[in-house]
Amino acid sequence: MSDATLNAVKDDPDDFAVQISDQIESFLVAVAEVAKGDEPDSAVPFLLLELSQLLFAGGRLGAHEDIVPDERYEPDIGPEPDVDDLRQKLAALLEPIDVYSEVFDPYEPRKAPVACRISDDLADVLADLRHGMAHYRAGRTTEALWWWQFSYFSNWGSTASGALRALQSLVAHVRLNQPLDDLDGLDTDEDLAEEALAEAAGKVMAEEIAGPLGLRTVK
Repeated sequence: MSDATLNAVKDDPDDFAVQISDQIESFLVAVAEVAKGDEPDSAVPFLLLELSQLLFAGGRLGAHEDIVPDERYEPDIGPEPDVDDLRQKLAALLEPIDVYSEVFDPYEPRKAPVACRISDDLADVLADLRHGMAHYRAGRTTEALWWWQFSYFSNWGSTASGALRALQSLVAHVRLNQPLDDLDGLDTDEDLAEEALAEAAGKVMAEEIAGPLGLRTVK
């Protein structure tokens, strides 16, 4: 489908490109609002919801046939927006639960988990999505869809999935009144084996973070 065809239906709410761009725009706005820290009590459940909705858009992109851009080389979108300030704000907001352990490729045998940060994940996802949004706002709809699809497979899909699993696990620990492994002191620059992760993890009750992060235990 060419840019001319896509742009002709850009205002159609039932159009694939419009629906994907709306979901991505919603995520960009939502995360920026969370990062302001005005409502810390709702940060975790709100991010859980927004990541879930974003990955629905990613699943649609993944199931779609390959999108081929009209131009051989990607048009210049100018300077990339800086996400470091947003990353730092999210890190401060999520500090008690920012670090989690993740296995990047579940099909790679005997791969040890590594330490990740939800704040890093969200900032990286935003950078990918904003890149495509710059094309979309410039009227290069096919280019935007191609970028979102390509980067979904190459980066933001797995990155968002990892952050979603971490947030879902956190909410589950709190709602089920289960102890939560504490990864305080775990360095995301370290390549730790599974045994080292286990040794680094202490025990802390979920109630210690439930209140400040807007989560409530089930009685």
